[in-house]
Amino acid sequence: MASKTDDAIVQYVSISTSALTSKMAAHRADASTFLDNRGYKGPLVRGVNPATLFEKAVRDRITDSYYWKEQCFGLNAATLCDRAVELTCIGGTYGVSEKPTPFLCLAFKLLQLGPDRDVILELLNFTDPGSGGEDEEPESGVVKDRGDFKYLRALAAFYVRLTFDAVDVYKTLEPLLLDYRKLKRRVRDTFTLTYMDQFVDDLLTKDRVCGTSLWKLPPRSQLEDLDLLDERISPCDPDAMESDASDPEAS
Repeated sequence: MASKTDDAIVQYVSISTSALTSKMAAHRADASTFLDNRGYKGPLVRGVNPATLFEKAVRDRITDSYYWKEQCFGLNAATLCDRAVELTCIGGTYGVSEKPTPFLCLAFKLLQLGPDRDVILELLNFTDPGSGGEDEEPESGVVKDRGDFKYLRALAAFYVRLTFDAVDVYKTLEPLLLDYRKLKRRVRDTFTLTYMDQFVDDLLTKDRVCGTSLWKLPPRSQLEDLDLLDERISPCDPDAMESDASDPEAS
């Protein structure tokens, strides 16, 4: 009699353990699901898990880094903004062990959060309420003279290049070519000086920026031929400069 009771208890415990394990697997933390490409069911970027936009080696370095574990835990779009305004440089990995920069860690966190387009545009144009800036927004939604925190703007621009479609990448990033503020870039064993317009130009023309392989962006001329983009007039174009000089409102 005791043997049958013991067998029943063992069977009950086994069934309960299996049910609990299945329930825990079905309710894994979002971060774990995000990094597991097989179980990911969240929003996609061009049909793929956003985590796969970074190479696996880079992902592993990010998730193993102290900054990711200590400073990126539990961040949302608002608190990530607080972290981003503390950035002091852009860059990918550095040092002999190729540690990820805080800039790269926050970019990966943005991919995990997947904020709406309006949120990203707000990050591009974020202005300190106490600065008193009252610039008007152009049709593109990007204001060249706004954005008190340049590294926050650089982070948002990097995210735009990773996730937006080709037309929106050009429309969103090209106005930033008029932002000439200095940026500090961290490379393997030192820091170098660059500028916001140069960084944006790299995003538009290069296939690898900040230690990350970018998806192939079609040439602007190709999108113009398809009538998806209007021809861009450079601020350095002589005709444009003459028209600005003749415009009384420009002076």
